[in-house]
Amino acid sequence: MTAVAVIAKACLPGRAKTRLHPPYSLAQAAQIAQACVDDTLDLARALPATRRILFHDGEPGATDATGFEVLDQPPGGLDARLGFLFDAVDEPLVLIGMDTPHVPAAAVLPAFSEAPGVDAWLGPATDGGFWALAMHSPDGALLRGVPMSQGDTGALQLGRLREAGLTVRMLPEASDIDTAADLAPAVAAAPDGRLARVVAELVPEEADS
Repeated sequence: MTAVAVIAKACLPGRAKTRLHPPYSLAQAAQIAQACVDDTLDLARALPATRRILFHDGEPGATDATGFEVLDQPPGGLDARLGFLFDAVDEPLVLIGMDTPHVPAAAVLPAFSEAPGVDAWLGPATDGGFWALAMHSPDGALLRGVPMSQGDTGALQLGRLREAGLTVRMLPEASDIDTAADLAPAVAAAPDGRLARVVAELVPEEADS
């Protein structure tokens, strides 16, 4: 029995994917963010999880959370919020973020395996962070205090897990969608996803809409 959690936030103009502006308007960036969330939820639905959680900041709004428990993120830094999640779930937990909607289910499946002696899985991101984290016995203390959103976050998180005596295996590396330059490779990797359709329909605007 393994749970999967998707961490996401409300896709509002000026609040989501703001680094896509320019060339996209803030409203267009929010549309792209919504497509990222929707594709990531579809990814989670395709995984062999026995429980699905949307760990959400703000109102879900247009997000279709069918089949997911919606768990509100508490106040605090990202490390504290992730710590809250990993303390709130009793069964093995696989966390994936909304910034890598193009990752195929096959890349996540190893974290659902019963590999003997493996306590955790980490999916490194090309920017130095991580896009996925799984623990057989979730423990929020292993996330609290890890500096987030910096170039060595993934390495620091890996070190924290290993210092605690956990045997960690790695998932494939993936690239986050942060800027407009990240969209083309993501679309190429998942040409049938919502993100691909939204990007194909949008004409970048220089000014806010």
